[in-house]
Formats: sequence, C-alpha cells, structure tokens
Amino acid sequence: MQMKKDEKHGSMDGAEHIMVCLSASPSNEKIIKTAAKMASAFGGSFTALYVKSVNADKMDEFDKKRLQRNIQLAEQLGAEVTITHGEDVSFQIAEYARISGVTQIVIGRSNIRRRHFWSKPTLPEKLTEIVPNLDIHIIPDGTIVTTYKASGESVLGKLVVPNFKDVFIMLLLLVAITLLGLVFYQLGFTEANVIAIYILGVLLISLFTRGYACGIVGSLMSVILFNFFFTEPRLTLHAYDSRYAVTFGIMLSVSIMTGTLASKLKLHAKMSAQNAFRTKVLLDTSLLLQKAQSDEEVINITATQLMKLLNRSIVVYTAKKDVLSKGKLFPVESEENNEELFNDLEYNAAGWVYKNHHRGGATTDVYKQAKCLYHAIRINDRVYGVIGVRMEKALDSFESSMLLSILGECALSMDNNRNVKEKEMAAVLAKNEQLRANLLRAISHDLRTPLTAISGNAENVLKNYEKLDADMRDQIFKEIFDDSQWLIGIVENLLSVTRIEEGRMNFNMSIQLMDEVINEALAHIRQKRNRHDIVVCCEDELLLAKMDAKLIVQVIINLVENAIKYTPYGTSIRIVAKKKKKAVAVSVIDDGPGIPKEIKPRVFDMFYTGENKIADSRRSLGLGLALCKSIINAHGGEITLTDNQPQGCNFTFTLPLEEVKIDE
Repeated sequence: MQMKKDEKHGSMDGAEHIMVCLSASPSNEKIIKTAAKMASAFGGSFTALYVKSVNADKMDEFDKKRLQRNIQLAEQLGAEVTITHGEDVSFQIAEYARISGVTQIVIGRSNIRRRHFWSKPTLPEKLTEIVPNLDIHIIPDGTIVTTYKASGESVLGKLVVPNFKDVFIMLLLLVAITLLGLVFYQLGFTEANVIAIYILGVLLISLFTRGYACGIVGSLMSVILFNFFFTEPRLTLHAYDSRYAVTFGIMLSVSIMTGTLASKLKLHAKMSAQNAFRTKVLLDTSLLLQKAQSDEEVINITATQLMKLLNRSIVVYTAKKDVLSKGKLFPVESEENNEELFNDLEYNAAGWVYKNHHRGGATTDVYKQAKCLYHAIRINDRVYGVIGVRMEKALDSFESSMLLSILGECALSMDNNRNVKEKEMAAVLAKNEQLRANLLRAISHDLRTPLTAISGNAENVLKNYEKLDADMRDQIFKEIFDDSQWLIGIVENLLSVTRIEEGRMNFNMSIQLMDEVINEALAHIRQKRNRHDIVVCCEDELLLAKMDAKLIVQVIINLVENAIKYTPYGTSIRIVAKKKKKAVAVSVIDDGPGIPKEIKPRVFDMFYTGENKIADSRRSLGLGLALCKSIINAHGGEITLTDNQPQGCNFTFTLPLEEVKIDE
C-alpha cells in the first residue's frame, strides 16, 4: 500500500532518498529488504532510522537481539544507520526526513485495529498527518493481531515494580510532608496550602523513585492522608462536606499528572545526558583524530576511545597489502587473558569480516563462537582493518550507535591520511617529472649549440685542412677545446649536484687560507677575467676556514663566471672575504644590471635560468648556482643573494671559521 504525496518533496540534488524505519518487529526484516530493493531500483541513497524512545531499555532480551539483527541487516544491505532519541516516534521520523531530504519513507503496518475511538492514531496515520507531502510506503505485516495496541505504552505498561529503597523513600516523604502539613495546619494555613504540600511531595516521590508505580501509590496515599488528618471529622476516613469528593478527585488527578510528568522528565533527562555524552565523545574523538599523523596513531586513538566508552577490551587488526596483520590488544584489565582473543577462530572471524565488509563474530550468525564482535574499518569499498569488541553481553542500541560512529570517524581519518600521502607522492613524482623535463629540454636546447660547433669545426678541419693557415687551424682547435671543456664542466657539475643531494659525495675537509683558495679559483678563469676588472680584498691575511678546497674553488669559479656572463664588458667584479662572527663570509659583487625581484627566489633552483638574454646562450644550463648552494649547504654554511648599491648583485656564502693556533 502507498500513500501518494500531494507535492514532490525531493532532495537537494534531485536524487531519491529512501528511508526505512527500524524496530524490533518480526516483520521489520521484510520491510528493510523492500526498502533496499527500492533504493537499488531508484539508484538513490538508503537510510535506516531507529528512534530510541524512553521505553527502549525496557525491551526484553529477545526483542533487543531481534532489533540488533535488523540493524545489522540494514547495514549489510547498504543502509546508513542512524539512531535518534525521542518519545514521539512519528515526530522524530518526520523531523529527520525533513532535515535529511528524505523523499520516500518505508514503514510497516500490522493488522491491529483501534479498540476505542479515543485511542491514539497509528504511526502511519500520524505520519500522513505530519508530512502529507512525502511518499509513505506501508508494508503489511502478516502477523494476525485482533486488538489495537497504542504506539506508546500505557501507564500500566510503564509501571516498574518498586524495590525496598523506593518504598522506603516514598513512605519517608509521605511522613515528612504530613508532618509539615500538620505544622502548617497549626499555624492557621488554609487547606489549599496543605494540598500544595502534598502535590510537592508527590513530585519529589516521582523524582527520587523509579518508574510510575511509587508516584501513583504516593498520589493515592496523599489523598488518604489529607482526608485522615485535615478534613472533618479528623483522624477518620469520613468527610462531612460533600464538596470534599471533588477536592479529592482534583487532588488525585493533579498528583498523578504531576508524578507522571516528573517520571517523563527523568527519562528525558537520561536521554539528554546520553546524547550529550555521545556528542562529547564523538567531538573528542574527531579532534584527536585530526591531530593524528599516521595510521598507527589513528588506530590507537580509536581503540582507546572505544575502550573507555564501552568498558570492554578492544582488538585491532590492520590491513597491509590485503593481509591482516597480527592483532593488537587494548585490554580493560592489564592481566586479561590474551590467548583466547588471538586464536585461529578469532583471526578467521576477523579475516571473514575483512573480506566480506560485514560484521561477524559474537552475537552474529558468522563465527558466533568467537569471543569478539568484529567490525570492518571501511569507507565505501576500501577497508583499512578490523576492530573487535569483546562481547561478554550484547551491545545495546546506544553502544552500537557510538561504535559505528567512531569507526566511521576512524575510517575517514585513515582515508584522509592516505589521500595526503598520495598527494605528497604525486607532488614528488610531478617534481621529478618536471626536473626530468627541464633536464631534457636543457640538454636538447643548450648542449646542442656547443656540440654543433664542435662537429662543424671538426668537419671544417677535416675537409679544408690544407686550405687553412696555421693561425686559423689553431683558432678552430681552440674553439673545439673550449666547447668540449665546457661540456665536461657541465657534466661534472650535474654529477656533483646529484652526489651531494643524495649524500654520496666524499668530502676532503681541511683548514685552508681563504685568499689562497680565491687565487686558485681565479687562476682557472684567467682568459675570461681579461674582459672585466676583478679585485680581491681579504680583510685578514690569515683568514682560515674549514672546507673541501676543490669544491669551494668550484663555487668561486661558478660565481665569478656567473658575474662575467651577465655583466657588460669592462665592468668591475669584487671578491671580498671577511670574518663574520664564527664564520668566514665570501662575497662576489658585480655592478651589472642586477636580477629582477621576482626571479631572486628561484636563482638557486636547478635548471632555472630566468629570462636573461646573453650573447653566449650556450652557457645557460642553470646548474652553476644550484651546485654552489648544494656545496655550501653540505659545508654547514649558507649562500644568499642581495642587491649591490647602486646596482648589481652580491652573492655571499659562509664557511666555518677556524682560529689561528700558535704553538709556543
């Protein structure tokens, strides 16, 4: 049967959202399966809602187990299980449907009929009244019942047999309010004041005892005590005034209603406390998981939170390469027996859960002899592991809801960690790919020019050797030599950068005079230095530094050649070495056009050459400064680029200072 809606009430994105209502009814299994088929047919989302009322804890064990089986069935069929709390089940269903964008509701209907016209309406009738614009599918219940049972329990059904403590509290309060009433009576207060005292007493009885029984009995006894002590003739159960019957009736009604409301208030307070506790635990878990940096931290946090929440031992199996690792125990008691939780039966149960993505173990039909109930830590079809909860007794609906919520947070956190790692790996791969592309582009573009020159000059010599005079042949041989030396230098620089970055470079560290190292470097660029005025200034002739002299010579050569390359002929280049705290600072300063501000952060990047256009474009592979940075960093120093005033660049690097030791 289907109640058609007046107006389409779709979800935000237009997709169908099917919601089934869970209960402990024998027919609920059929209803869940029907809803799952509808969700599959419509291709929409599927939600299973259980409204936990104030009387849910009073279900017998058989109904509790059946409810858990129905919740498990909904999960296995792909439903997102949600548990809410409230006394008015129909209102909770309607409110959740409104907030969540539910388009169709599937509920069950039994053959129960109303006994009286004043009986409460059935759940389908109330839902139709509250949400007339929703499709409500009612699945008939095959159970034959001839009498109507209201959706909520009757007052008699809510009675709890009081224990000795409840009876004692009730009698004590009745005695106390009677004595207080006698005091008020002697002081001349009216009967209305005494009645108010008894109503207060009934309220206190309801607050400090369980259920409704003591409240109702207390209401009856309050009327009897008021009649006995405060109506004429006193100290009898007779009343002269006929109007007292009305007073007694009103007093009894008010007392019963007050006691009933107080009992409901206690139940609602208990549910509110559970909701507040649930919210706090989930919030704390979420905050802790956000700080977790690894899957191991996520697992530890999740297991610890579950252990505190459920007061049960937790077993965790993580998945590595589609194989469950050895289980890890989080015991409630330090001396707990580990062997019974790590036998073949338990591991096989956890393995079945991992492969099938469904719960298994204790309280289920799969590996029911296991000691633990196992749940998969999963998000969609990706499973990160299995968590087991030791089951000495079955979990109630509140504990099951908390368990599923925390496992969902755990799976989401592990999925986020995996996504972050994948992004980091993708970034590294992208960077490596970019470096490879830059290297190929640099080699194919920049090395082609000197190789072409070498090939062309060699061919010219081979074909025209006799026609060329001695000076021309010497010039060609010199150009071939220079180009080949430059290519060798480039290859050496590239290999040096690679070795240093990978930590494979062997350093020959020694104490050297800084001015000697600078002069050695300038000797290697004697031919090029004629184009510029190069000045060396060492503030201290005995300026010592600890270094690999060969590599530092290469750094100075690269910096000076870089200054020669990017500055006009005839300009000056200064090399200044001085003491700077506990380091030696060497600066290569030129007065050329300088480097634009936006390029400065990248000048030490490998293969980066900026947009400078130079006549000798074949010298722009972009390895020199990158090599300088790698060498200086390996020495424990740093290299920086600043502006020279009024124009030009200042490259400065530092090395560890060594003091002069004089033996007396």
